[in-house]
Amino acid sequence: MDTAAARGLFESKYWGQYHCVRHAAPRLGSDGSVVLFSGWMSRKPMVGTSAPAAVDAAVEALTRVLSLELAPVRVNAVTPGMIDTPLWRARLSADEQRAFFERIGRDLPAGRPGTADDVAHAVQFLLENGFTTGAVLDVDGGQR
Repeated sequence: MDTAAARGLFESKYWGQYHCVRHAAPRLGSDGSVVLFSGWMSRKPMVGTSAPAAVDAAVEALTRVLSLELAPVRVNAVTPGMIDTPLWRARLSADEQRAFFERIGRDLPAGRPGTADDVAHAVQFLLENGFTTGAVLDVDGGQR
């Protein structure tokens, strides 16, 4: 990945979330909650993913530090795995989609790719659970 593309990942995924929290934090009540989004590449890397893995690791570190700095406001992160979304579907033909998601399902202990609802339930849990902070929650179907 060239430097401009890597910087773009940091600008959008890391700095975007950083600035959102920075500007929202003063407006949050003491019972507030923040959920950031990381990605599985930081802990389950693949060849050719150094920049996305570094961004995900930075978001996870930010989560843990902010959970201390903003306490009692709770700060957590969700790390989605292979989620069946329109973004994936836009990259593949109908036949490729079917084959791709069938293969993903076979490779995951959960037996299927994740859905947006799976991720939403995790976010809801983190927003509602008053005793969870500094956590990075994998929503990945058991991806190894």
